[in-house]
Amino acid sequence: MAETITIRMAVDADGAALNALRPRMDRVRDDRYFAQCMGEIAAERRVMFVAEMGGTIVGYVMLNRQSRYQPFRSAGIYEIQDLYVLPDHRRDGVGEQLVQSCEDHARSENCDMIGLAVGLHAGFGSAQRLYVRRGYVPDGFGLVYDMDRVAEGAFVCVDDDLNLMMVKDL
Repeated sequence: MAETITIRMAVDADGAALNALRPRMDRVRDDRYFAQCMGEIAAERRVMFVAEMGGTIVGYVMLNRQSRYQPFRSAGIYEIQDLYVLPDHRRDGVGEQLVQSCEDHARSENCDMIGLAVGLHAGFGSAQRLYVRRGYVPDGFGLVYDMDRVAEGAFVCVDDDLNLMMVKDL
């Protein structure tokens, strides 16, 4: 029988637990990253959801109320950010439930649209497929690099900062 996934809003004490997960993560996080996130949660700029299995955090996602991406910020579109699930818990439905929690929360705050940025290299392939399955579509403004639009004909590095912005009606 599969373990139950519990999704809940993060609390201040989760900062230390998330920081302790960093060695198991397949992406580099500065040792101050989660403390900074908890500060932004306290300032009500963002909300964080954590996924637990067996009482242990196995993933998280942020919902940013004040996107750095100008078209989202201008339209009051909340942005899903930094969806992460530990490698040994992927394909268990954790990411799906974390995204659903963000959508539900945005809806509860009277948002009629939600957005996100998805990376374009193969490391984001699973996320790309997840977002399309959930009904996200490109926002129509093309690629962005570090949240700035990429001009036609420009050369950019294909890394974690090259993204396609996507939106979904709630």
